[in-house]
Amino acid sequence: MTFSAAQLIRFACAEARSCRFAVAMFAGLAASSVLPLPIPRYDALLVYAVAVTVIFRALRWESTQETVVIAGFHLIGLAFELIKVRFGSWSYPGDAFTKFGGVPLYSGFLYAAVGSYICAAWRIFALRLVAYRTRPVTLVALAIYANFVTQHWWIDLRIPLALALVLATWGTVVHFTVGEHRYQMPLAQSLVLIGFFLWVAENIATYLGAWQYPHQRGAWQLVHPAKFGAWALLVSVTFVMVACWQGRRGRLHLRPPGRTRGWALPLRRLDGPFSFDRRADAATGASPARARANGHMGPAGSRPSAEALDAAPRPGDEELSDQALLWRSVAGRAPGGHHLLQRVGFRAHLGAGVARLCRLGGRRGERHSREGGDRG
Repeated sequence: MTFSAAQLIRFACAEARSCRFAVAMFAGLAASSVLPLPIPRYDALLVYAVAVTVIFRALRWESTQETVVIAGFHLIGLAFELIKVRFGSWSYPGDAFTKFGGVPLYSGFLYAAVGSYICAAWRIFALRLVAYRTRPVTLVALAIYANFVTQHWWIDLRIPLALALVLATWGTVVHFTVGEHRYQMPLAQSLVLIGFFLWVAENIATYLGAWQYPHQRGAWQLVHPAKFGAWALLVSVTFVMVACWQGRRGRLHLRPPGRTRGWALPLRRLDGPFSFDRRADAATGASPARARANGHMGPAGSRPSAEALDAAPRPGDEELSDQALLWRSVAGRAPGGHHLLQRVGFRAHLGAGVARLCRLGGRRGERHSREGGDRG
C-alpha cells in the first residue's frame, strides 16, 4: 500500500471517529422510521438523543466541557428553528408532546451533531490555526447568523457575507494531523468542504423524515443545491464558537515565524511527524508499546528514527508551550527550520532556566529566613 493510500485510510478513520454522534443520530432516524414506537416518533428521538449524549460522556468519547459546548449548539439551533419554521422554510409534520411552535425539541440535537463533529475533529486531528483573525471572523459569523434570521424581513445578504467571510479568512490556514504527519489547508476551503458534506447529510436526513421542505411534501426530492452554500456559511458560526472555546484553552493559534499573506495551497503536507501526547507519555511513564502507538518510537526492536528522536521528550519540555513544541517538530524538517528551532528553543529554554533559578532562589530565601528565625 502506498503512503498516500495509507494516509487516506487514516484520514477516513479519523473522520469516522469525529462523526460518531452524527452517525448515531442517523441510526436513530433510520430505526425510528421503520420500528413501531410506543410514543410519538419525535419524542422517541429526543429520548434517544439524550441517551446517546449520556453514553458518549460515560464512554469518554466526549469530555464534560465538550458536552456543555454541544448543549450550547442545541439551544442556538432551537432558536434558529423556531424562527425558520414559523416562516415556513421547512416543517416537522409529525406530532409530539415535546413540540413547541411547530419545532420538536429533538431538532436541536441535529445542530448539536455538527458541533460535536467540530469539537471531536479539533481534538482528534490536533487542529491549530495560522493567521486566524478572531474578531473579523467572529463578526462575519454573527452577521451570517443574523442574516439567516432577518432575511424574512429584510434583504438577503448571503452573497456579500460570503465574500466578507473569504476576505476575513484570507491567508488563514488550518494545520491538522493525519497519522504522524501534519498537513495544512485554507480555512475557507475546509468550511466549503464541511458545507458540502452537510448538504449530503441533509438529503439523507430529509429522506428519513427528520424534517421536510415545502417542495418535498408530495414526495421526497433532492434538497436544492443552493442549500450547499447556506450550510458552508452556517457552519462558520459553529466553527467560530468552537474556536473561541479552544482559544480560551490555548489550543487555537499557531504563529509562524513569518507573516502569512494571500492565499494558501489547497492541501500541503508539512514534513515531520508531530504528536501532542509525547509530553503526556513522559509524565505518565508510558510503556514502549504505548509510546510506539503515539508515534514516539519506531517498530519494536528497531532503532529510533530521526522522527521519533525529534518527537521524544527532552529536558525542559514540561516548560514549553504547545506552540514551541509544534514548531520545533515541524519546522525542524522544513527549509530554514533549524534557524527557527534555534530561536524558539533558545528563548524557551532560557525562560525555563530563569524560572528554575527564581524557584531555587525563593527556596534558599525561605531556608535562610527559617534559619535566622531559629537563631533569633
